[in-house]
Amino acid sequence: GELKKLPAKQWYQRRVRGNITYPTVFSMLRKVGASTLKTVCTRSLAGAAPSPAQQALFDREAKYGAHNYGPLPVALARAQGVNVWDVDGKKYYDFLSAYSAVNQGHVHPRIVQTLTEQAHTLTLTSRAFYNNVLGEYEEYMTKLFGFDKLLPMNTGIEACETAVKLARKWGYMVKGIPENQAKVIFPTENFWGRSIAACSSSSDPTCYTNFGPFTPGFPLIPYNDLAALEEQLQDPTVCAYMAEPIQGEAGVVIPDEGYLRGIRALCDKYNVLWIADEVQSGLGRTGKRIACDWENVKPDMLTLGKALGGGVFPVSAVLTSDEVMLCIQPGEHGSTFGGNPLGCKVAMTAIDVLESEGLYDNALKMGDVLMGELKKLPADVVEVVRGRGLFCGVVIRETEAFNAWEVCMRLRDAGLLAKPTHGHIVRFTPPLVINETEMEECTEIICNTISSFL
Repeated sequence: GELKKLPAKQWYQRRVRGNITYPTVFSMLRKVGASTLKTVCTRSLAGAAPSPAQQALFDREAKYGAHNYGPLPVALARAQGVNVWDVDGKKYYDFLSAYSAVNQGHVHPRIVQTLTEQAHTLTLTSRAFYNNVLGEYEEYMTKLFGFDKLLPMNTGIEACETAVKLARKWGYMVKGIPENQAKVIFPTENFWGRSIAACSSSSDPTCYTNFGPFTPGFPLIPYNDLAALEEQLQDPTVCAYMAEPIQGEAGVVIPDEGYLRGIRALCDKYNVLWIADEVQSGLGRTGKRIACDWENVKPDMLTLGKALGGGVFPVSAVLTSDEVMLCIQPGEHGSTFGGNPLGCKVAMTAIDVLESEGLYDNALKMGDVLMGELKKLPADVVEVVRGRGLFCGVVIRETEAFNAWEVCMRLRDAGLLAKPTHGHIVRFTPPLVINETEMEECTEIICNTISSFL
């Protein structure tokens, strides 16, 4: 009855965005009631109506594509540096950076040049043969990050899956865990992808509901809780603890000072591997090469991705010691595209851009400016502000008048793109190349937009 009262045009637009399907509607009706559902369905439609050109693109994706994403309604056509343009030519500041995959800025000329040159030379050999680039890349990365070995993959989730396999193999071969009993501990609110293993280790119902049965051996503990970690580590079948130094998808959750040092000490005490998932927090996002550097600690395994490909090509990696890496022998793990010469060349240039163009320092400097302004936002709209470098999160109050989606819609209309996470948090993660003038303009947009809800 309540659904029938919604304007037909609004309901149609809401449905084709893929955010609510009919089964979800009925589930929500049973759980929260019709009045709440009506508010959810109606208020998210605020903001300027899409142009016919953009609506046509939304409709095409809805018709021919899977509905596994609920994008902000804007269709982008080109990008440069910190800016993107939609199909109508409107310019925006990008404050998502493809979930930190374009830390170096969109279409960085050096990275694109490397991509183009190598694409005309040799792109893929598979690992059935050697190529003349992979060894150079492995040497470059291991020396820079201080590890013995690198295993190349393509996406962040592949890197993390690889790390789990390595940890289990080490657990059996080195630690002496009985067969098929190895455990990898994860913190709650972790996020490392959508594979069955990632779903199995998740505490988020959206990630795991109706996707079972799940992979065993992934006990969960609270994040930022060293006592809970030590209790689990006393189990002799635990081979590893995998955690993000800063939880990104959870809303830029920063642990207490000393948490990372505590992980290092406890893992050493109980002979357990620490896997640092730095796919999102690493490569300059927090103002350091990796977020672990904030406490000067080194994990046993480091996973990298996203910005490793410079925003132009998927590249990921696992770095670890000889003791761990050499547990896996030929035929036990691999990837057709992992270690391809195109990705290797792109990754080396992507890292060199971060290192040579001062982007770590710029992330610190611009992060101080951004955080300083975010902390001034009105408490009537913003509950919490947290961040490190240019890895910032703002917790929006959930009211009948506004929510995080509404904030992002108004930011879009004002020329700045961001995206909610977990429904009530907005991440602000611009490319690390942003300059002071651009940051001043962006903070003005954010402050004015937030104040418009008062």
